[in-house]
Amino acid sequence: MWAGRVAKPSAAWLARIKVALFLACLLPTVLLALGVYQDRLGPNPIEVVTRGTGEWTLRLLLITLTVTPLCRSSGWKWLMRMRRMLGLFAFYYALLHLGSYLWLDQFFDWGAIGRDILKRPFITVGVAAFMLLVPLAATSNQAMVRRLGGRRWLRLHRSVYLIAILAVTHFWWLVKRDITEPVVYASILAVLLGMRLPLHRWGQARTQAAAKGRARVTGPAWPRNP
Repeated sequence: MWAGRVAKPSAAWLARIKVALFLACLLPTVLLALGVYQDRLGPNPIEVVTRGTGEWTLRLLLITLTVTPLCRSSGWKWLMRMRRMLGLFAFYYALLHLGSYLWLDQFFDWGAIGRDILKRPFITVGVAAFMLLVPLAATSNQAMVRRLGGRRWLRLHRSVYLIAILAVTHFWWLVKRDITEPVVYASILAVLLGMRLPLHRWGQARTQAAAKGRARVTGPAWPRNP
């Protein structure tokens, strides 16, 4: 019975899943806020907040990329309904991460920030990843899907792969000595991207087969100006 409920959850059960996921994604913010309020973040709380929000951005990006292969392998199509929330929370933590850098670290000194972006490659890459993430968050709703059209929207949102690569690179270049965590994140990303290659080829083959089927029915599409 439980397996059937997981495969095809009712509307009420799906609503509970969404609430639980929302609270789980919000929990790191609550813990960081409590740490700041109770002064439990150690001698450098700014670094803890900045790094914590950055790591949660990366984790949520990877979790978001996990949804599609997990959905296809398990048959749990309802998982796709969670992807938008996960992606928006990734943007939310990216916004907190950038905000903590601009405010707590640089105190909105735009001259110093500009020099930092130009001189420090890991910040350059991080800012680039955030700028690419903004249009994805802005077009995540159904109204924008309809306005852009399915194919254009899909092409735009495929930039999440580049964003994830840039985010991993940002973290890797940030860490100077122990690169264990960046290696773990990079390995997970490599697996997730590798899993998409068969799906991409399968989709291309399916599209080509459909096009051939239409050609047999309608005949060849002769050029207008031979």
